[in-house]
Amino acid sequence: MFARIRQISNQFFSKSRTINNEPLNRISLIVIILIDIFILINVFTGLDDISRWHLSPSQAYPCYSEWQNYRTQTTKDKNYEIVKQSLPLDSSNPASHTQRYEQAEADHLGKVSSTCLQYAEYKDKINNSKIQQTIKAIDKKQIQISNLKQANNQIRAQYDSTLLEKIAGQPRGQSINQVGAEKAQVQLQQNNLKISQLESEISLLKNELLTFPESVNFLAFIQKGNEFRTVEQGYQQADFWYPSIQLIFQSLFLLPLIFIALLVHQFSQRRGAGLISLISWHLLVIFFIPFILKIFEFLQIGVIFQFIFDVISAVLGRLLFLISYVYILLIPLIGFGIIKFFQKIVLNPKLQAVSRVQKSRCVNCARKIRLNDAYCPHCGYYQYVECQNCHNLTYKHLPHCKHCGSLQDDAGASLQSAD
Repeated sequence: MFARIRQISNQFFSKSRTINNEPLNRISLIVIILIDIFILINVFTGLDDISRWHLSPSQAYPCYSEWQNYRTQTTKDKNYEIVKQSLPLDSSNPASHTQRYEQAEADHLGKVSSTCLQYAEYKDKINNSKIQQTIKAIDKKQIQISNLKQANNQIRAQYDSTLLEKIAGQPRGQSINQVGAEKAQVQLQQNNLKISQLESEISLLKNELLTFPESVNFLAFIQKGNEFRTVEQGYQQADFWYPSIQLIFQSLFLLPLIFIALLVHQFSQRRGAGLISLISWHLLVIFFIPFILKIFEFLQIGVIFQFIFDVISAVLGRLLFLISYVYILLIPLIGFGIIKFFQKIVLNPKLQAVSRVQKSRCVNCARKIRLNDAYCPHCGYYQYVECQNCHNLTYKHLPHCKHCGSLQDDAGASLQSAD
Protein backbone atom coordinates (compact mmCIF):
# COMPACT_ATOMS: atom_id res chain seq x y z
CA MET A 1 0.00 0.00 0.00
CA PHE A 2 2.82 2.41 0.89
CA ALA A 3 4.50 1.64 -2.42
CA ARG A 4 1.28 2.49 -4.20
CA ILE A 5 0.97 5.76 -2.28
CA ARG A 6 4.58 6.61 -3.11
CA GLN A 7 3.95 5.83 -6.77
CA ILE A 8 0.84 8.07 -6.85
CA SER A 9 2.77 10.84 -5.08
CA ASN A 10 5.65 10.62 -7.56
CA GLN A 11 3.22 10.69 -10.49
CA PHE A 12 1.45 13.70 -9.01
CA PHE A 13 4.63 15.77 -8.58
CA SER A 14 5.98 14.59 -11.92
CA LYS A 15 2.85 15.75 -13.73
CA SER A 16 2.92 19.05 -11.81
CA ARG A 17 6.41 20.11 -12.84
CA THR A 18 7.20 18.48 -16.19
CA ILE A 19 6.24 19.06 -19.82
CA ASN A 20 6.48 15.94 -21.98
CA ASN A 21 8.49 14.32 -19.18
CA GLU A 22 11.00 17.19 -19.23
CA PRO A 23 11.36 19.26 -16.05
CA LEU A 24 10.30 22.90 -16.06
CA ASN A 25 12.97 25.56 -15.75
CA ARG A 26 12.86 27.85 -12.73
CA ILE A 27 11.27 30.78 -14.53
CA SER A 28 8.47 28.62 -15.92
CA LEU A 29 7.90 27.03 -12.52
CA ILE A 30 7.62 30.46 -10.86
CA VAL A 31 5.14 31.59 -13.54
CA ILE A 32 3.04 28.46 -13.02
CA ILE A 33 3.03 29.00 -9.24
CA LEU A 34 1.99 32.66 -9.63
CA ILE A 35 -0.83 31.62 -11.97
CA ASP A 36 -1.91 28.99 -9.44
CA ILE A 37 -2.01 31.54 -6.62
CA PHE A 38 -3.96 34.05 -8.71
CA ILE A 39 -6.53 31.47 -9.81
CA LEU A 40 -6.85 30.02 -6.29
CA ILE A 41 -7.59 33.48 -4.85
CA ASN A 42 -10.27 34.06 -7.49
CA VAL A 43 -11.76 30.62 -6.90
CA PHE A 44 -12.14 31.32 -3.17
CA THR A 45 -13.56 34.77 -3.96
CA GLY A 46 -16.11 33.22 -6.30
CA LEU A 47 -16.99 30.59 -3.69
CA ASP A 48 -17.54 33.28 -1.09
CA ASP A 49 -19.75 35.28 -3.44
CA ILE A 50 -21.87 32.33 -4.52
CA SER A 51 -22.23 31.10 -0.92
CA ARG A 52 -23.95 34.43 -0.13
CA TRP A 53 -26.30 34.15 -3.11
CA HIS A 54 -29.04 32.56 -1.03
CA LEU A 55 -30.41 34.61 1.87
CA SER A 56 -28.78 33.74 5.18
CA PRO A 57 -31.02 32.99 8.19
CA SER A 58 -30.43 36.49 9.59
CA GLN A 59 -31.37 38.04 6.23
CA ALA A 60 -34.48 35.90 5.75
CA TYR A 61 -35.58 36.52 9.37
CA PRO A 62 -34.10 39.96 10.20
CA CYS A 63 -36.47 40.50 13.12
CA TYR A 64 -35.61 37.28 14.95
CA SER A 65 -32.64 38.36 17.08
CA GLU A 66 -34.24 41.66 18.15
CA TRP A 67 -37.54 39.95 18.91
CA GLN A 68 -35.84 37.17 20.86
CA ASN A 69 -33.83 39.66 22.94
CA TYR A 70 -37.06 41.47 23.84
CA ARG A 71 -38.73 38.24 25.00
CA THR A 72 -35.76 37.20 27.16
CA GLN A 73 -35.32 40.60 28.85
CA THR A 74 -36.64 41.01 32.38
CA THR A 75 -36.07 44.77 32.89
CA LYS A 76 -39.12 46.94 33.59
CA ASP A 77 -38.24 49.39 30.77
CA LYS A 78 -37.99 46.77 28.01
CA ASN A 79 -41.16 48.08 26.31
CA TYR A 80 -39.76 51.59 26.17
CA GLU A 81 -36.36 50.35 24.96
CA ILE A 82 -37.74 48.38 22.02
CA VAL A 83 -39.95 51.29 21.00
CA LYS A 84 -36.93 53.58 21.14
CA GLN A 85 -34.87 51.11 19.08
CA SER A 86 -37.51 51.30 16.38
CA LEU A 87 -36.44 54.85 15.54
CA PRO A 88 -33.65 55.00 12.90
CA LEU A 89 -30.22 55.74 14.32
CA ASP A 90 -29.11 57.47 11.12
CA SER A 91 -31.52 60.29 10.35
CA SER A 92 -29.77 60.95 7.02
CA ASN A 93 -30.89 57.53 5.70
CA PRO A 94 -34.51 57.90 4.58
CA ALA A 95 -35.03 54.14 4.02
CA SER A 96 -37.68 52.61 6.26
CA HIS A 97 -37.33 49.31 8.13
CA THR A 98 -39.54 47.63 5.52
CA GLN A 99 -37.35 48.90 2.68
CA ARG A 100 -34.17 47.75 4.43
CA TYR A 101 -35.64 44.29 5.02
CA GLU A 102 -36.79 44.01 1.40
CA GLN A 103 -33.41 45.18 0.07
CA ALA A 104 -31.94 41.87 1.24
CA GLU A 105 -33.91 40.11 -1.52
CA ALA A 106 -32.21 42.15 -4.25
CA ASP A 107 -29.83 39.94 -6.28
CA HIS A 108 -30.39 37.08 -3.86
CA LEU A 109 -32.39 33.88 -3.80
CA GLY A 110 -35.00 33.39 -1.11
CA LYS A 111 -37.67 35.53 0.51
CA VAL A 112 -37.77 37.63 3.67
CA SER A 113 -40.24 36.35 6.25
CA SER A 114 -43.68 37.89 5.85
CA THR A 115 -43.98 38.08 9.64
CA CYS A 116 -40.77 40.10 9.81
CA LEU A 117 -42.13 42.43 7.13
CA GLN A 118 -45.22 42.96 9.31
CA TYR A 119 -42.88 43.62 12.23
CA ALA A 120 -41.08 46.24 10.12
CA GLU A 121 -44.37 47.93 9.18
CA TYR A 122 -45.28 48.38 12.85
CA LYS A 123 -41.81 49.80 13.53
CA ASP A 124 -42.14 52.26 10.65
CA LYS A 125 -45.41 53.59 12.09
CA ILE A 126 -43.61 54.42 15.33
CA ASN A 127 -41.26 56.72 13.44
CA ASN A 128 -43.39 59.87 13.64
CA SER A 129 -42.73 63.38 14.97
CA LYS A 130 -44.81 62.93 18.14
CA ILE A 131 -42.85 59.91 19.34
CA GLN A 132 -39.54 61.41 18.20
CA GLN A 133 -40.12 64.58 20.27
CA THR A 134 -41.09 62.54 23.34
CA ILE A 135 -37.95 60.42 23.14
CA LYS A 136 -35.79 63.51 22.62
CA ALA A 137 -37.32 65.08 25.74
CA ILE A 138 -36.57 61.92 27.72
CA ASP A 139 -32.99 61.85 26.45
CA LYS A 140 -32.44 65.49 27.46
CA LYS A 141 -33.70 64.84 30.97
CA GLN A 142 -31.47 61.76 31.25
CA ILE A 143 -28.48 63.87 30.24
CA GLN A 144 -29.39 66.38 32.96
CA ILE A 145 -29.60 63.57 35.51
CA SER A 146 -26.19 62.27 34.40
CA ASN A 147 -24.66 65.74 34.78
CA LEU A 148 -26.17 66.18 38.25
CA LYS A 149 -24.89 62.79 39.39
CA GLN A 150 -21.42 63.65 38.11
CA ALA A 151 -21.55 66.97 40.00
CA ASN A 152 -22.62 65.11 43.16
CA ASN A 153 -19.64 62.78 42.87
CA GLN A 154 -17.29 65.76 42.68
CA ILE A 155 -19.02 67.50 45.63
CA ARG A 156 -18.78 64.35 47.77
CA ALA A 157 -15.07 64.04 47.06
CA GLN A 158 -14.54 67.68 48.09
CA TYR A 159 -16.86 67.32 51.09
CA ASP A 160 -14.74 64.53 52.54
CA SER A 161 -11.62 66.64 52.10
CA THR A 162 -13.10 69.81 53.67
CA LEU A 163 -14.45 67.80 56.57
CA LEU A 164 -10.97 66.54 57.34
CA GLU A 165 -9.61 70.09 57.06
CA LYS A 166 -12.24 71.30 59.51
CA ILE A 167 -11.41 68.56 62.00
CA ALA A 168 -7.71 69.42 61.69
CA GLY A 169 -8.46 73.11 62.39
CA GLN A 170 -7.12 74.37 59.05
CA PRO A 171 -8.30 77.94 58.20
CA ARG A 172 -10.89 78.12 55.39
CA GLY A 173 -8.72 80.51 53.39
CA GLN A 174 -6.01 77.88 53.07
CA SER A 175 -8.38 75.17 51.81
CA ILE A 176 -7.81 73.78 48.30
CA ASN A 177 -11.53 72.98 47.86
CA GLN A 178 -13.99 75.41 46.27
CA VAL A 179 -17.01 74.50 48.41
CA GLY A 180 -17.15 74.29 52.16
CA ALA A 181 -18.58 71.34 54.04
CA GLU A 182 -21.85 73.14 54.93
CA LYS A 183 -22.46 74.40 51.39
CA ALA A 184 -21.57 71.00 49.95
CA GLN A 185 -24.29 69.33 52.00
CA VAL A 186 -26.87 71.86 50.83
CA GLN A 187 -25.82 71.52 47.20
CA LEU A 188 -26.08 67.73 47.40
CA GLN A 189 -29.63 67.95 48.72
CA GLN A 190 -30.66 70.36 45.98
CA ASN A 191 -29.14 68.16 43.26
CA ASN A 192 -30.80 65.02 44.63
CA LEU A 193 -34.14 66.81 44.65
CA LYS A 194 -33.69 67.82 40.99
CA ILE A 195 -32.72 64.26 40.10
CA SER A 196 -35.84 62.93 41.77
CA GLN A 197 -38.02 65.43 39.90
CA LEU A 198 -36.41 64.62 36.57
CA GLU A 199 -36.84 60.87 37.12
CA SER A 200 -40.55 61.42 37.85
CA GLU A 201 -40.90 63.45 34.67
CA ILE A 202 -39.12 60.76 32.67
CA SER A 203 -41.39 58.09 34.10
CA LEU A 204 -44.47 60.10 33.07
CA LEU A 205 -43.10 60.66 29.56
CA LYS A 206 -42.34 56.94 29.15
CA ASN A 207 -45.83 55.98 30.23
CA GLU A 208 -47.25 58.55 27.85
CA LEU A 209 -45.10 57.21 25.03
CA LEU A 210 -46.32 53.67 25.58
CA THR A 211 -49.96 54.80 25.40
CA PHE A 212 -49.63 56.18 21.87
CA PRO A 213 -51.63 54.03 19.40
CA GLU A 214 -48.54 53.22 17.34
CA SER A 215 -46.69 51.94 20.41
CA VAL A 216 -49.71 49.99 21.66
CA ASN A 217 -50.17 48.22 18.30
CA PHE A 218 -46.46 47.43 17.99
CA LEU A 219 -46.21 46.01 21.53
CA ALA A 220 -49.39 44.00 21.03
CA PHE A 221 -47.90 42.44 17.89
CA ILE A 222 -44.54 41.45 19.39
CA GLN A 223 -46.21 39.99 22.47
CA LYS A 224 -48.07 37.44 20.34
CA GLY A 225 -46.48 34.09 21.10
CA ASN A 226 -47.75 32.42 17.92
CA GLU A 227 -46.17 35.02 15.66
CA PHE A 228 -42.82 34.72 17.41
CA ARG A 229 -42.88 30.91 17.30
CA THR A 230 -43.46 31.07 13.54
CA VAL A 231 -40.38 33.26 13.13
CA GLU A 232 -38.33 31.16 15.55
CA GLN A 233 -39.16 27.88 13.81
CA GLY A 234 -38.44 29.39 10.40
CA TYR A 235 -35.11 30.79 11.57
CA GLN A 236 -34.01 27.51 13.15
CA GLN A 237 -34.96 25.57 10.03
CA ALA A 238 -33.12 28.05 7.80
CA ASP A 239 -30.09 27.92 10.08
CA PHE A 240 -30.13 24.10 9.91
CA TRP A 241 -30.21 23.92 6.10
CA TYR A 242 -28.08 26.97 5.27
CA PRO A 243 -24.69 25.14 5.31
CA SER A 244 -26.14 22.50 2.97
CA ILE A 245 -27.46 25.17 0.61
CA GLN A 246 -24.07 26.88 0.62
CA LEU A 247 -22.30 23.60 -0.23
CA ILE A 248 -24.73 22.95 -3.11
CA PHE A 249 -24.10 26.38 -4.63
CA GLN A 250 -20.34 26.07 -4.11
CA SER A 251 -20.43 22.67 -5.80
CA LEU A 252 -22.35 24.16 -8.73
CA PHE A 253 -19.54 26.71 -9.01
CA LEU A 254 -16.67 24.20 -8.78
CA LEU A 255 -17.90 21.05 -10.52
CA PRO A 256 -18.13 22.60 -14.03
CA LEU A 257 -14.60 23.97 -13.60
CA ILE A 258 -13.33 20.55 -12.49
CA PHE A 259 -15.13 18.83 -15.35
CA ILE A 260 -13.79 21.24 -17.99
CA ALA A 261 -10.24 21.06 -16.62
CA LEU A 262 -10.42 17.25 -16.66
CA LEU A 263 -11.66 17.15 -20.26
CA VAL A 264 -8.97 19.59 -21.41
CA HIS A 265 -6.30 17.60 -19.59
CA GLN A 266 -7.36 14.30 -21.14
CA PHE A 267 -7.66 15.84 -24.60
CA SER A 268 -4.25 17.53 -24.37
CA GLN A 269 -2.66 14.27 -23.22
CA ARG A 270 -4.07 12.42 -26.21
CA ARG A 271 -2.90 15.18 -28.56
CA GLY A 272 0.52 15.42 -26.97
CA ALA A 273 0.08 19.11 -26.04
CA GLY A 274 2.45 19.16 -23.10
CA LEU A 275 2.02 22.77 -21.96
CA ILE A 276 -1.79 22.66 -22.12
CA SER A 277 -1.69 19.33 -20.30
CA LEU A 278 0.46 20.84 -17.53
CA ILE A 279 -1.71 23.95 -17.10
CA SER A 280 -4.96 21.96 -17.13
CA TRP A 281 -3.48 19.58 -14.55
CA HIS A 282 -2.65 22.50 -12.26
CA LEU A 283 -6.14 23.89 -12.75
CA LEU A 284 -7.64 20.52 -11.89
CA VAL A 285 -5.65 20.40 -8.65
CA ILE A 286 -6.52 24.02 -7.79
CA PHE A 287 -10.24 23.38 -8.30
CA PHE A 288 -10.14 20.24 -6.19
CA ILE A 289 -8.43 21.91 -3.20
CA PRO A 290 -11.32 24.27 -2.25
CA PHE A 291 -13.86 21.57 -3.12
CA ILE A 292 -12.34 19.20 -0.57
CA LEU A 293 -11.96 21.99 1.99
CA LYS A 294 -15.63 22.97 1.62
CA ILE A 295 -16.71 19.36 2.09
CA PHE A 296 -14.75 19.09 5.33
CA GLU A 297 -16.11 22.45 6.45
CA PHE A 298 -19.64 21.18 5.77
CA LEU A 299 -18.96 18.04 7.80
CA GLN A 300 -18.16 20.26 10.79
CA ILE A 301 -21.29 22.46 10.70
CA GLY A 302 -23.79 20.91 8.29
CA VAL A 303 -26.63 18.43 8.46
CA ILE A 304 -24.32 15.46 9.12
CA PHE A 305 -22.75 17.23 12.10
CA GLN A 306 -26.19 18.10 13.48
CA PHE A 307 -27.32 14.49 13.09
CA ILE A 308 -24.26 13.18 14.94
CA PHE A 309 -24.69 15.90 17.58
CA ASP A 310 -28.32 14.91 18.15
CA VAL A 311 -27.52 11.18 18.37
CA ILE A 312 -24.70 11.67 20.89
CA SER A 313 -26.81 14.10 22.92
CA ALA A 314 -29.70 11.61 23.05
CA VAL A 315 -27.57 8.58 23.91
CA LEU A 316 -24.78 9.99 26.08
CA GLY A 317 -26.18 13.29 27.34
CA ARG A 318 -23.92 16.33 27.10
CA LEU A 319 -20.64 14.47 26.52
CA LEU A 320 -20.13 16.50 23.38
CA PHE A 321 -16.37 15.92 23.29
CA LEU A 322 -17.23 12.48 21.91
CA ILE A 323 -18.10 14.19 18.62
CA SER A 324 -14.37 14.65 18.10
CA TYR A 325 -13.84 10.91 18.56
CA VAL A 326 -16.57 10.19 16.03
CA TYR A 327 -14.95 12.47 13.46
CA ILE A 328 -11.50 11.03 14.12
CA LEU A 329 -12.91 7.63 13.18
CA LEU A 330 -15.39 8.77 10.54
CA ILE A 331 -13.19 11.00 8.38
CA PRO A 332 -10.50 8.33 7.70
CA LEU A 333 -13.29 5.89 6.74
CA ILE A 334 -14.77 8.42 4.34
CA GLY A 335 -11.31 9.09 2.90
CA PHE A 336 -10.74 5.36 2.51
CA GLY A 337 -14.05 5.05 0.67
CA ILE A 338 -13.18 7.94 -1.68
CA ILE A 339 -9.78 6.42 -2.44
CA LYS A 340 -11.32 3.02 -3.17
CA PHE A 341 -13.93 4.64 -5.40
CA PHE A 342 -11.33 6.42 -7.50
CA GLN A 343 -9.04 3.39 -7.57
CA LYS A 344 -11.76 0.94 -8.53
CA ILE A 345 -13.92 3.06 -10.82
CA VAL A 346 -12.51 6.42 -11.88
CA LEU A 347 -8.79 5.64 -12.04
CA ASN A 348 -8.97 1.86 -12.43
CA PRO A 349 -5.87 0.78 -14.43
CA LYS A 350 -7.80 -2.15 -15.98
CA LEU A 351 -10.56 0.07 -17.33
CA GLN A 352 -8.05 2.61 -18.60
CA ALA A 353 -5.83 -0.06 -20.18
CA VAL A 354 -8.65 -1.45 -22.35
CA SER A 355 -9.17 1.85 -24.14
CA ARG A 356 -5.46 2.70 -24.32
CA VAL A 357 -4.38 -0.60 -25.86
CA GLN A 358 -7.08 -0.32 -28.53
CA LYS A 359 -5.78 3.13 -29.46
CA SER A 360 -2.07 2.14 -29.37
CA ARG A 361 -1.35 4.27 -26.34
CA CYS A 362 0.79 3.71 -23.27
CA VAL A 363 -1.22 1.86 -20.59
CA ASN A 364 0.32 4.16 -17.96
CA CYS A 365 0.44 7.73 -19.35
CA ALA A 366 -1.94 7.35 -22.36
CA ARG A 367 0.58 8.91 -24.76
CA LYS A 368 0.74 7.65 -28.36
CA ILE A 369 3.29 4.83 -28.92
CA ARG A 370 4.14 2.55 -31.82
CA LEU A 371 2.69 -0.94 -32.05
CA ASN A 372 4.71 -3.56 -30.11
CA ASP A 373 6.80 -0.97 -28.24
CA ALA A 374 7.86 -2.69 -25.02
CA TYR A 375 8.63 0.55 -23.19
CA CYS A 376 6.85 3.86 -23.44
CA PRO A 377 9.25 6.48 -24.84
CA HIS A 378 7.43 9.18 -22.87
CA CYS A 379 7.27 7.73 -19.33
CA GLY A 380 9.42 4.59 -19.60
CA TYR A 381 6.63 2.28 -18.46
CA TYR A 382 6.92 -1.43 -19.44
CA GLN A 383 3.80 -2.42 -21.36
CA TYR A 384 3.81 -6.21 -21.07
CA VAL A 385 3.68 -9.02 -18.55
CA GLU A 386 4.39 -12.73 -18.92
CA CYS A 387 1.33 -14.96 -19.29
CA GLN A 388 1.16 -17.57 -16.53
CA ASN A 389 -0.16 -20.18 -18.94
CA CYS A 390 1.75 -19.87 -22.22
CA HIS A 391 4.58 -17.63 -20.93
CA ASN A 392 4.28 -15.27 -23.87
CA LEU A 393 4.21 -11.54 -23.32
CA THR A 394 0.73 -10.00 -23.07
CA TYR A 395 -0.55 -6.54 -22.16
CA LYS A 396 -0.60 -5.49 -18.54
CA HIS A 397 -3.95 -4.94 -16.78
CA LEU A 398 -5.97 -6.76 -19.49
CA PRO A 399 -7.96 -9.75 -18.21
CA HIS A 400 -6.92 -12.33 -20.84
CA CYS A 401 -3.73 -13.29 -22.64
CA LYS A 402 -3.63 -12.12 -26.28
CA HIS A 403 -1.97 -15.41 -27.34
CA CYS A 404 -3.79 -18.19 -25.48
CA GLY A 405 -6.79 -16.35 -24.03
CA SER A 406 -6.23 -17.62 -20.49
CA LEU A 407 -7.41 -15.52 -17.56
CA GLN A 408 -4.61 -13.54 -16.00
CA ASP A 409 -3.96 -13.55 -12.26
CA ASP A 410 -3.52 -9.94 -11.15
CA ALA A 411 -1.43 -10.85 -8.13
CA GLY A 412 0.94 -12.99 -10.14
CA ALA A 413 1.14 -10.45 -12.91
CA SER A 414 1.93 -7.69 -10.42
CA LEU A 415 4.73 -9.75 -8.90
CA GLN A 416 6.23 -10.52 -12.28
CA SER A 417 6.06 -6.90 -13.36
CA ALA A 418 7.71 -5.86 -10.11
CA ASP A 419 10.52 -8.35 -10.76
